Amino acid sequence: MKLYRFLLCLALLGCSSMRKLEAARILGLFQLNAKSHFIMFEALLKGLAARGHDVVVLSHFPQKKPIVNYTDINIESSLPQIINTFTLDFAINQHLINLLYFIWNLNVKFCEKVYEHPEVQRLIKSDEKFDLVITESFGVDCLTAFAHKFQAPHISMTSSVPMPWSDDAFGNPSHPAYIPIFFLPHTDRMNFQQRLLNTLLRIGMIFSRYYFAEIPMEQLARKHLGPDIPSLRAITKNTSLLFTNSHFSLNIPRPMVPGVVEVGGLHIGVPKKLPKDLENFIEGAKQGVIYFSLGSLVRSETFPEEKLRSFMDAFSELPQRVVWKTDGIVGLPKNVMTSKWLPQFDILSHPNVRVFITHGGCMSTQEAVYNGVPMIGIPLYSDQHQNIESCVSKNITVKLDYYAINKASVLQAIRTVLENPMYQENAKRLSQIFRDRPQTAMETAVFWTEYVIRHKGAPHLRSAAVDLYWYQYLLLDVQIFLILIAVTSYLISRLAFRKLVAILLRCITNKESIKASKLFKSE
Repeated sequence: MKLYRFLLCLALLGCSSMRKLEAARILGLFQLNAKSHFIMFEALLKGLAARGHDVVVLSHFPQKKPIVNYTDINIESSLPQIINTFTLDFAINQHLINLLYFIWNLNVKFCEKVYEHPEVQRLIKSDEKFDLVITESFGVDCLTAFAHKFQAPHISMTSSVPMPWSDDAFGNPSHPAYIPIFFLPHTDRMNFQQRLLNTLLRIGMIFSRYYFAEIPMEQLARKHLGPDIPSLRAITKNTSLLFTNSHFSLNIPRPMVPGVVEVGGLHIGVPKKLPKDLENFIEGAKQGVIYFSLGSLVRSETFPEEKLRSFMDAFSELPQRVVWKTDGIVGLPKNVMTSKWLPQFDILSHPNVRVFITHGGCMSTQEAVYNGVPMIGIPLYSDQHQNIESCVSKNITVKLDYYAINKASVLQAIRTVLENPMYQENAKRLSQIFRDRPQTAMETAVFWTEYVIRHKGAPHLRSAAVDLYWYQYLLLDVQIFLILIAVTSYLISRLAFRKLVAILLRCITNKESIKASKLFKSE
């Protein structure tokens, strides 16, 4: 018995030592002050801390309570908070040019503020060692250069589907015939005009980003990290992995190189118990509940008066109860409960929720699909149009155009989703497909993160497409060569044929001349 206990203690000690040896020091760098983005990154970082890794996180969202193995570097004072700050008028006018200006030009300015923060300056001057650097892939590669500074493997994360420049950085196939870019309201079934627009925009954005984002960001990085750092393009191309917040069931089936890994729904965990007043309100709804939220940025109370009245009048006629993320609206119907902030995933997880009225943000649509809740989509800007179109094509969503909002259209959309069982059935079916994976999104992300750490980077996952010039990737040189061969062959054949015809004609002419000459002599 004593020998058994001794061996057990020895085994436990060995496991503990192995765990300690395998623990890595990970630096997470996230410059953007967007909570909806950070939710995904935070989930992975907490998961890695729970695995015993020493995680250091630079962000605008420090933890409210200390977490074991998780250390915050707080830079929230560098940029103003933007949670619940967008008006409807501002959101609906964020057209493509405005969006590109934001994610390129403004983000470079934001990065400058972040680099000037004392905590970032301290990190620049430090001699700390890290086994891995994780950054966000968005409009600009703001903090990517830190991977070079610390000579550590690098993983990039995007809170959406891959941007066109992210695909290029990893050599990830992104054929414009059926893969719409992030900003267009297209599905993978595009007509000629849509494919033409998709192609032109993709080409234009790749070249424009180089001048408006890559060059100024590279200058900024060299200003703070030294003039000898490699180009950001070179650093980015050596990134080991890209985690993308997508899944083929909800987005589009598309080819991915090994270095691009889908982890859609990474932020989704176990639902928590609802606050008592909210729980009582939802469970007391005999006809079910409609949940209404426009995300973490847009304030519903800024709807124009006539649209706000349309929602309230429509809700007052419903037998269902409505939970609405909004604040400061007076004269609400008795069946409506409002709050400035609500635990969205926990609400959508409740079996009494029947419809979700949403702006169509990436996280929101994933949470609805995960829980099998059909939607009414009011897309406002950015990828929301594409997300809603995708959900409409899967018959789990009814689109409600912002400019067509009135009492009748709101009621029609709600009653269509409630009364047509197709939407509920398709939402439940898609939920099963979305959940059906060999590993959860968290398990997948943790495995590949530790994979990169174990192998001290993953250059073997890097596609050779990254090193090809654009004309090589498109095989234009091969096509031109084949065309030249074909044209040359045609010209040679044509010339040879003409020569042959000329020779034959001369032969025939000569024979006829000789024959005629003989006849003349015989006469």
